[in-house]
Amino acid sequence: MDEKINPPKAANRLLKIVDVFFQAQGLDKFPINVDMLAYETANIFKWNDPITEIKEVTIKRFDGALLKNNTNQWTILYNPTVESSGRILFTKAHELGHYILHRTLQDEFQCGTDDFQSYEIASIETEANKFSSYLLMPIDDFRMQIDQSDLIQSLSLCALRYGVSLTAAILKWLEFTDESAILINSRDGFMNWAISSKVALKNGAFFRTKKNIIEIPEKSLAANLEIIESKQGEEIKATIWFPYACKDSSIIEYKIYSEKYDHILSLVVLPRTLKVWKPKDLN
Repeated sequence: MDEKINPPKAANRLLKIVDVFFQAQGLDKFPINVDMLAYETANIFKWNDPITEIKEVTIKRFDGALLKNNTNQWTILYNPTVESSGRILFTKAHELGHYILHRTLQDEFQCGTDDFQSYEIASIETEANKFSSYLLMPIDDFRMQIDQSDLIQSLSLCALRYGVSLTAAILKWLEFTDESAILINSRDGFMNWAISSKVALKNGAFFRTKKNIIEIPEKSLAANLEIIESKQGEEIKATIWFPYACKDSSIIEYKIYSEKYDHILSLVVLPRTLKVWKPKDLN
């Protein structure tokens, strides 16, 4: 990794170039033109192994890839069948992240669906996802788009603004929000993964999905087959999701269903001061 470049630092450096270019042209910089940046990155960082090709390839074993050839040049590949244009944009930015952050570590990167959902453990895939997130959705701009009174709607508009999926937009919001919130991805009644905001983590609102098989609570909206979606959110008892919460407290649960990928997104927002830790005498 050159000069110990971290994901936010690398993304911010590219965004400064974007700002100068688009302000001079009087154009809107969003969604970010990842292709243009990828071709210019070697010039920006003064490297001699540029990205010279970006092309779509329909190969089932990966959604995106970064490959180095024998002439010291790199190619970004992306699978056009993976999902939406937002997912493709995130994939390209992810592979650009590998190029900037990890190209001295290996000559080939092949990334599947699980790699693009890597946020819980330290890895090069997590770093590439963070880079993509910081590049496509700058936090300062993102903050100004959020309307807490109509949360899912404003997050959906952010997804459109930045050209990303709603999942990616929610995960970005969780990075900087002062709310106590957690996003859970589930299928067939069990959690695939769960990401908490910093406040939620401090309050004990998290699920260790990497180490445990965790069932969705029976009385949650996520488990209710009669409710397909609830983008306005519903107030429910906090103890449904967090058994050790105060019995009188309530939380807001939002439910979003992805028919294409047959999974449910549950965004659970707790009162900021609500602690849900398991009592020490029960540990």
